Amino acid sequence: MSSTPVLPDGDAAAEGITTDPVEEPVTIQGHWNFEYTYFAGASASRFFNELRLNQRIMGTHCPACDRVLVPARRFCDACYVEIDEWREVGTEGILDSFTILTTSFPGLPEPPTVVGYVTLDGASSAVLNTVHGIDLHDFDEAGALLLTRPRVRVVFSDKCEGRITDFAFELVATDA
Repeated sequence: MSSTPVLPDGDAAAEGITTDPVEEPVTIQGHWNFEYTYFAGASASRFFNELRLNQRIMGTHCPACDRVLVPARRFCDACYVEIDEWREVGTEGILDSFTILTTSFPGLPEPPTVVGYVTLDGASSAVLNTVHGIDLHDFDEAGALLLTRPRVRVVFSDKCEGRITDFAFELVATDA
């Protein structure tokens, strides 16, 4: 019995189709739309509970490399040391990188909107969230402003639920 598949309509090699079952690409169409619940872990649970209960942003401090990781993590992503020391970080920081979204995504404000990575004062890593207070009528002008790595501040929601959406960032007013 032959293990080579029979291909209709022509020579497989001439058409550039491989007959090696290991290299044969397989695609499966599907759509997953289901609700689920998962345990976020001890560190993420404390991080989100601090948002919900105390409206403060906490990070974990790595004793080996002296970094404060936000969002909080159980292990340092640089030196793989287990972390159990917590530190509160500031509510202002620097916008490190950003994108201007022009397409709608579930759970985000209607476009256009800005999302960005911000390193908060006292933190060594950046946290991703929406950035408000930017005039988005001219994307080039908005992008030029955001490329200056402006300072931003945390603005908490009126009702915190223990989610990353409990806060957003807004530009800090400058005197210029």
